[in-house]
Amino acid sequence: MTLQVSIQKNVKSFSLNVEFETSGGCTGILGASGCGKSMTLKCIAGIEKPDKGRIVLNGRVLFDSDEKVNLPPQQRKVGYLFQDYALFPNMTVAKNIAAALRLPKKDKEKKVGEMVKFFHLEGLEGSFPGQLSGGQQQRVALARIMAYEPDVLMLDEPFSALDTYLKEQLQMQVRSVLKTYHGDVLLVTHDRDEVYRFCDKVLVMDKGSIVNIGHTKDVFRRPDNVISARLSGCKNISKAKKISDYKVLALDWGIILQTANPITEDVRYIGIRAHDLKPVNAPKASAVNVFRCVLVELVEGPFEVDIILSGSGERDIPAENTLWCKVGKDEWKMRLEERVPQYLSVSPEDIMLLRA
Repeated sequence: MTLQVSIQKNVKSFSLNVEFETSGGCTGILGASGCGKSMTLKCIAGIEKPDKGRIVLNGRVLFDSDEKVNLPPQQRKVGYLFQDYALFPNMTVAKNIAAALRLPKKDKEKKVGEMVKFFHLEGLEGSFPGQLSGGQQQRVALARIMAYEPDVLMLDEPFSALDTYLKEQLQMQVRSVLKTYHGDVLLVTHDRDEVYRFCDKVLVMDKGSIVNIGHTKDVFRRPDNVISARLSGCKNISKAKKISDYKVLALDWGIILQTANPITEDVRYIGIRAHDLKPVNAPKASAVNVFRCVLVELVEGPFEVDIILSGSGERDIPAENTLWCKVGKDEWKMRLEERVPQYLSVSPEDIMLLRA
């Protein structure tokens, strides 16, 4: 199973220019709103036409600007789950599932029955979309797509309209569905947690272009640019000035840090994840990357405490100059005794060297 995409398209706010290839499994497309994620899916599905390029699915050419090939959506065998699920409001659940099937009546009824059972929709066959909850609507939309047996399954922000509890339930169900599906899957999202849970591979997009691509855990562990670091959840990012091959000045925080990796000339920023900043009360003389800090703000959540600190010694500073340190409730209450640490430390291995 392979999907090859190399397309360009001018839109109002940016120029879409993406090139990638999948080979089975689930590939995430991660990016902020308006960066071109959904437009990429629409071009693959045939809803939008690229200005130029080529799209090939399992050896079948879906689009080729040079050869004047542009298959209509119904001939592409692409399953597309829209953000709003796009169910037909005047059709029942059973008729929505059957809508795209081109089978004899008996076979169609059998397939619909299989999908109803698989997606736990028993008793809702005669209901209309307006009578269903958001979670039920999503299951109907997935059932309709899976009944069609597409060669590629594309999910466009599938959980964005759901509350937290329902979202987690449906994520578990969608994961079980994807385990039974043997084609390529593309998941578009701006949620880093969804990408990490679902996707073997991730494409990071910004302003119509792919700025990072790789195995999901590798990209999260070691993003190589500012956009990827922010989208993967890094809260501490500072402009950087190289001092030596393994020393850098964090300009926004006013501290000098030692790194584990050599600092190349194209490094413009450094990043530190909030969980990698460790509270220290009595630093040893030989300690590396330990610096004094003062409290700016304390934000307590149900399971963690966010300690927002300044490394410059000043409390009244812009938000971009603060450092976020996350600690679990147990550590906050037992080890720190609910007291703000005087120092923070970070391992040289946990400092991310970032290009612009």
